[in-house]
Amino acid sequence: MQVIRVTSAECRPGDLAPAVEWLRAGKIVAFPTDTFYGLAVDPSSDAAVHNLFELKGRRARAALPLVAASSRQVEALCGQLGSSAARLAAAFWPGPLSLVFDAPASVSVAVHGGSRTLAIRVPDHPVARALAEAWGTPLTATSANRTGAPPASDVKSLGELALDPQILVIDAGPTAGGAPSTIVDARAPRLTLVREGAIAWDRVLESLKA
Repeated sequence: MQVIRVTSAECRPGDLAPAVEWLRAGKIVAFPTDTFYGLAVDPSSDAAVHNLFELKGRRARAALPLVAASSRQVEALCGQLGSSAARLAAAFWPGPLSLVFDAPASVSVAVHGGSRTLAIRVPDHPVARALAEAWGTPLTATSANRTGAPPASDVKSLGELALDPQILVIDAGPTAGGAPSTIVDARAPRLTLVREGAIAWDRVLESLKA
């Protein structure tokens, strides 16, 4: 297992240069988020995304969530945020709210399973944001586990995944765990709840009344 050990509060994008080189080589990086550890690959690479699906044993039609360093990075990939999406981003980012966007052609079709949409959030974890910033665009952030197995809240919980030679691990200690992100589609005038998670739907709606 290849490991980069960092301190969350002190981590800077430059500290993660080895992880960026790993991603450029089409390999997989395990990294901490504000819930559990996630798995990052280059979302524009068909081969890297395929390797990730194989590693997890994930069905091919299951979409992969993405994380970004900032709202600006999301806009660079998907275009300017609509009015409702911008207000939700201002209210809940960084945090466990994922917003749905139209998938650009630069993203591998395998990432969204043909749905042509992406769920992206800016996570409330400095290492996750630093990795996305170092990479330059949003990255995949599917949970670091085999499909059906419990998610990993620390490096020890990665189990046999940590033994895979194509994985580099960014170890920043244990994560907080908890509920997954709430996913909201704000592309239309009427918001749609795709998945309720850490942020209650009532809170999402209330944030737009302010």
